[in-house]
Amino acid sequence: MYNETSSSRILRRLTTLFPSEFLEEHAEELGVVEREGKLQIPVLVWALVFGFAAGESRTLAGFRRSYNSTADETISPGGFYHRLTPSLAEYLRDLVERGLDEVAVPDAVDADIDRFRDVMIADGTVLRLHEFLSDEFQARHEEQAGAKLHLLHNATDQTIERIDVTDEKAHDSTLFKTGSWLHGRLVLFDLAYFKYRRFALIDENDGYFVSRLKQNANPVITEELREWRGRAIPLEGEKI
Repeated sequence: MYNETSSSRILRRLTTLFPSEFLEEHAEELGVVEREGKLQIPVLVWALVFGFAAGESRTLAGFRRSYNSTADETISPGGFYHRLTPSLAEYLRDLVERGLDEVAVPDAVDADIDRFRDVMIADGTVLRLHEFLSDEFQARHEEQAGAKLHLLHNATDQTIERIDVTDEKAHDSTLFKTGSWLHGRLVLFDLAYFKYRRFALIDENDGYFVSRLKQNANPVITEELREWRGRAIPLEGEKI
């Protein structure tokens, strides 16, 4: 039996949500490309979208190579960089908003989530910079420069509550400050923020959190918040 790969499903869903005709027409509306221009806007969009999923080695040159590997006509470095304009940024923001509008299902929010005042997401990402900026934005590796973007996103209101820019060496965890703002809020974060003292402070401020567990963690279930039907096995006191 044929099983479609995860990457193929993602590609199919994205191209269904953003057909080439729509990408081209909206780009013309915003003046991103000329009607008879050389740039193929659908190829550029997918080069940028999938290029950002390629890890820390993302560079503008890499995006251009990705574009040229698919486009009918290649584009020079200068021609590529010349098209990275504010209007292109506005165009990409519009695509993100369209995607959120199409996939969001506000009426399907579970009651368990609805009981929180807000759902917050904390995360950080590395922005690779030119090595000439290495004195100001130190990277983890020599002969590189990197900035780190730290965000605290309010998923309920779809707003950014906090944004910080540091060098790449700054740990995500140092930018997350606990306090009374956590009251009634559910915070989602990854292992970069894993710290038992932080968890205790969130609890002391009447907040909630969801985090992945470190491999050496050995937590004990202290309470069950839901009763299961049938012959359920009690979990209190059990180790995960």
